[in-house]
Amino acid sequence: QGQLSESGGGVVQPGGSLRLSCETSGRFLRFAAMGWFRQAPGKERELVAAILWNGANTYYANSVKGRFTISRDNAKNMVYLEMNNLNPADTAVYYCNHGPPILEPSRWYEVEHDFWGQGTQVTVSS
Repeated sequence: QGQLSESGGGVVQPGGSLRLSCETSGRFLRFAAMGWFRQAPGKERELVAAILWNGANTYYANSVKGRFTISRDNAKNMVYLEMNNLNPADTAVYYCNHGPPILEPSRWYEVEHDFWGQGTQVTVSS
């Protein structure tokens, strides 16, 4: 089977920071590319960041570029999302999942994911 387990969310004030963690196991270990998605109430799920196996190649949505940093520790089967200078528009449930080994967001939206973890809630509010 396999598991995706997200953690690290919480409530922060605008300008604050959070670090999200994603633990992968089972069949998800074979995927070279991993990404962080988020879904706000009433909105579609969107890809915010992605990273290839080597850790050196990354993608960021324009809305988070310069504020978020994705990283991974393959030895620990972990993927992280460092989020700085958070604003209310970042409020959402954040999920991790696999994607194609190419950092082209349109290809990531073509993937039919058959499993999602429980996600972790990030709320930015004063």
